[in-house]
Amino acid sequence: MATPSDGRPITMSPNTDQAFLEVVLAIKNALAEMGQKQKPATTPSVSAGVPSGASRIQEVARSSNLRIKKQFTDLDKDRFLHDGFEYVAKYFENSLKELVERNPDIDQTFRRIDATQFTAALYRAGDKVCAGSAFIGGTMMSNSIAYVMTDEPRHGGMNESVSVKADDQSLYFEALGMQSYGGRKDNLSFEGAAELFWEIFIRPIQS
Repeated sequence: MATPSDGRPITMSPNTDQAFLEVVLAIKNALAEMGQKQKPATTPSVSAGVPSGASRIQEVARSSNLRIKKQFTDLDKDRFLHDGFEYVAKYFENSLKELVERNPDIDQTFRRIDATQFTAALYRAGDKVCAGSAFIGGTMMSNSIAYVMTDEPRHGGMNESVSVKADDQSLYFEALGMQSYGGRKDNLSFEGAAELFWEIFIRPIQS
């Protein structure tokens, strides 16, 4: 049975803390059920002429150097890109709602243009103070998510982007680095890419 309940990877969850909690509780419940069903322990048999300690050593003796280079197809990379974009969109939508709940003088708009683009804006006393758009693709690379500091759809330019990269073990996002502030901008998770764009979006109202 998949956990979290929606069956999606934890890294794609808008609330990773809640997703980890669901996993922990599922494991705890599974262990409790196993404990109830477990039969009374019996004395393990020992092969004739082989001490129990030697038998245990034979069972666990192996190398820890078992890592093998993984291969990622174009399909894997495309799915990572689109799943990452969905996460970024949900991250913005949830963050905007929470921001408005905490600040009565702030209003917001979030518009999902299509499966590859959304726009967002913040207003204080009716005046627009923050605006941004994110979209798949852009002027440089097709396997990227671009961000521009305007809520005009398909503006044509961009202020930052993250592209899909792979090492020998995993897929990740790497920022172009046009907004060089904050921490590392390589090997970004879905959340890391979303927070990079959110930092750019929220900066005007925090200055």
